[in-house]
Amino acid sequence: MIGQMGSFDYPSAGIDEPLDCYLHGYVSSRIMNLARDSEGDGLPICVAASRVDGLILSLTPNSHSYNYRSAVLHGYAKLVTDEAEKLYAMELITNSVLSDRWEHSRVPPDSAEMSSTVILKVKVVDGSGKIRDGGVSDEKKDTTNDEVTSRVWTGIVPVWETFGEPVPSPENKVTEVPDYITRFVADKNNQNRRYAQEAVHMTLPLEEQH
Repeated sequence: MIGQMGSFDYPSAGIDEPLDCYLHGYVSSRIMNLARDSEGDGLPICVAASRVDGLILSLTPNSHSYNYRSAVLHGYAKLVTDEAEKLYAMELITNSVLSDRWEHSRVPPDSAEMSSTVILKVKVVDGSGKIRDGGVSDEKKDTTNDEVTSRVWTGIVPVWETFGEPVPSPENKVTEVPDYITRFVADKNNQNRRYAQEAVHMTLPLEEQH
């Protein structure tokens, strides 16, 4: 299941404004059936996402960690029944996979596609997020132990998602990969690498400063 934050009523709303979470799924999936049968505010739901940006290799296994970004949302989900809002959400989610893909594909979806696809709209009640950036965090008992520091390598292995070269399908008849795809790949690779490498040099959170 994939999803994206957005606002049908206020499409230009930014991340610092109230947004709903739209989730895309198949018509007969369990969560869609549960939402379909729910009453009142909707189906109570929790949405979680995380991303790893680096492996933190410390002197002792107990101090190993990750650089990461994570978020959890709690809310109530209802099926989107308004066709205009459903199309809005489908376009929003499609373009979250690859920018501008919606307008470069065969749209709008036909009646069979619309019927087999369900969109859940999650009204967010609360949420939390956590980011861990920075380097190695070892305790003083280990950093002052010459026997340990002289034989154990410490540091960070940056981790980032990489998009490969587009491979045409056997049925593809377009001779060149469109610019919007190659541009997306290059921009995402640069953005992901830059974040993971810069995260290494961030100040450690207070709870990890020894």
